[in-house]
Formats: sequence, C-alpha cells, structure tokens
Amino acid sequence: MFSKITKYIQEVQIELTKAQWPWSNEEHGIKRFKELWSSSLVVIIAMLLVGGYISFFDFITINVIGFLTKP
Repeated sequence: MFSKITKYIQEVQIELTKAQWPWSNEEHGIKRFKELWSSSLVVIIAMLLVGGYISFFDFITINVIGFLTKP
C-alpha cells in the first residue's frame, strides 16, 4: 500500500517538472508571482463586472414584471 502511494507521489513530481510554469526559477519573492497576481486581478474584476451586469438586469426585470402583474 505504501509503495503505491510513494510511486504515485513520485509520478506526480515527475509530471509537475514537465509543466510549464508562468514564472522563471531565477525570480524570487513577489516578483515570481507577478503574472499570477495580475491574471487573478483581471478575473476578479471581470467577475464583479459580469455579476453587476446580471444583477442590474435581474433587478430591472423583476420590477417590470412586478409592475405588469400588479393586481
């Protein structure tokens, strides 16, 4: 059982060395993750904009339908 776990971990390490990471091994500290931070910031801003857009039109639609179906 432990040999299978060890083999699995070794295979994962081998595959991770084959992966192409978005930073250089020569960079250290926060500079190393600059692209990661900027990409994450773009995704967060896009999520907020799309969420606001959907919320706005949902609010408008609810009020229009509520107005039209008012007894």
